[in-house]
Amino acid sequence: MMPPAAARLAHRRAAADRAQRAFIVFGGGGGTELPWLRPLRRGFRHCFAALEDPVGWTVLDPLSGRLVVARLDLPRGYDLPGFYRRAGLVVLGPFLPAGPRRSLLPPLAPYSCVSLCRAVLGANAPFALTPFGLFRSLARRENNGKIVLTWTRQAE
Repeated sequence: MMPPAAARLAHRRAAADRAQRAFIVFGGGGGTELPWLRPLRRGFRHCFAALEDPVGWTVLDPLSGRLVVARLDLPRGYDLPGFYRRAGLVVLGPFLPAGPRRSLLPPLAPYSCVSLCRAVLGANAPFALTPFGLFRSLARRENNGKIVLTWTRQAE
């Protein structure tokens, strides 16, 4: 268990990170080698987070069996969400990660790409189990509860 002083330090550090903006990226359209991904909706079989801070970009990508955390060496002001959109991925954001919040119990969800993206967004993240469920909840939130009918997935 974390001592109270260390917990307060971690909370101050998280408050300083409020300069971050989070983008959630969805993809996974083609065939998959992993049988448990086949039932998921095409184009929404995977999601990952891209975090922008004043210095640059960090990507958190939970792959099968490991987590990839990469600090990208990109020019200042690079439009990473635009790059992902041009590559045919669906990008939502920017979102401001929520501040730390005390909880009696840890989150009770299996580790997945969705749980990682929800953890990045923080306590206000919508509940979802699949990438498409997370996409629908975040898209509805971005559009003030309205369902957007004009969204189309790019051809795969």
